[in-house]
Amino acid sequence: MITPPQSTFRPTPVQQQAKLLLGGDALHTLLFGGSRSGKTFINIWAIVARAILEPESRHCILRKFFAMANKSIINDTFPKVMKVCFPQVPYTLNKSLFYAKIPNNSEIWFGGLDEGDKILGNEYATMYFNEISELSYDQVETAYSRNAQKCIRIRNRFFYDENPVGKTHWSYKLFVEGLNPADNTPLLHPENYCSMRMNPIDNLANLSDTYIAQLQSLSARKRARFLDGDWQDDSANALWKRSTMINPYRVHNINPDELDRIVVAIDPAVTSTDQSDETGIIAAGVKYGRNGADDHFYVLDDFSLKGSPTEWANTAIEVYDYYSADRIIAEVNNGGDMVETVIRNIDDQVAFSAVRATRGKILRAEPVAALYEKGRVHHAGEFQLLEDQMCNFTGSDGEKSPDRLDALVWAMAELADGGSGEASDGGAAAFTY
Repeated sequence: MITPPQSTFRPTPVQQQAKLLLGGDALHTLLFGGSRSGKTFINIWAIVARAILEPESRHCILRKFFAMANKSIINDTFPKVMKVCFPQVPYTLNKSLFYAKIPNNSEIWFGGLDEGDKILGNEYATMYFNEISELSYDQVETAYSRNAQKCIRIRNRFFYDENPVGKTHWSYKLFVEGLNPADNTPLLHPENYCSMRMNPIDNLANLSDTYIAQLQSLSARKRARFLDGDWQDDSANALWKRSTMINPYRVHNINPDELDRIVVAIDPAVTSTDQSDETGIIAAGVKYGRNGADDHFYVLDDFSLKGSPTEWANTAIEVYDYYSADRIIAEVNNGGDMVETVIRNIDDQVAFSAVRATRGKILRAEPVAALYEKGRVHHAGEFQLLEDQMCNFTGSDGEKSPDRLDALVWAMAELADGGSGEASDGGAAAFTY
């Protein structure tokens, strides 16, 4: 049981249950459920409490990308937790290496798994993976080896949280089915894994009067995820099937330098509020067939995010530079000239092409799905949120725009035919925007 110094913080009943769970005996603890339910807040509370109890200990809070950790943790939830729960504990923030230090010389590091040795070069007593729906099991498993700091007063722990996604995600296998996601064998020590659901209805005291009503107005699938915290099944009527069109052709060792062409595709959101869509940002490449062989396409990563035009443009340009991409492709039906203007204001040397949708989403997506059916598209890793959109998109009337999938379709269209409207292999499945 974690018992840090007292403060005026009064957890909700569900947060109190979470505190007991986080202070229990399980090595791995997952808090899952709807949005704004207090999962991140109570996980950070537990991290700080452990740092106070163990002088000179080191802990880390990790997201997929550092930019996400900087926005949501360093500049938002962490200072709120310190102000509300630990007002008697001063801290300094190292803005070069990005860690907070408290008077007993304990440190709390913030980082992205995209940073490599910058964050994983240390040893920690606690590792907290925030929003694990965005993470692959390979990324998390690689980080496990760094939970090795020897402590006296606390035991080493792994914390996780997420808004649950599809039942194919590694977290469902690990915490619900009791399987090792690497090989689907039963866990050797299932007692080391525990989880609990936390939903916004349990956190009404800390939410606006209209928040629950906003969630209730979402589509059925998003309502299930963000309001009810339910795990999702793939749709039987979807254009993509994970078991036959994605999993058999997945790769884990593609070298981007071996690809003939790489693009970064953007499906931009036109607003930036809590209720806005995400901006889809997908990096993909192609290896052209030689001597009559087919072209093969590779989805390299999903960098989609919810943010302002400046934030998504900066992210897209960073991805463009990271992969030495040939071009940024952006859909401009809603944003118009603004999309290119934002990108040019950041880097006027970027190779940029605007694309405009003139056909329905299902007609644009079908040629891409055909490439998947032929085994010519390979995901270089696991991209759960993108794949969930793909495996639940039916193209039915009124179906909401799938931002990550839209960006994927633009990337595949550009790589397959360069926007010319004719497939590179002369096939009938030509792309027309």
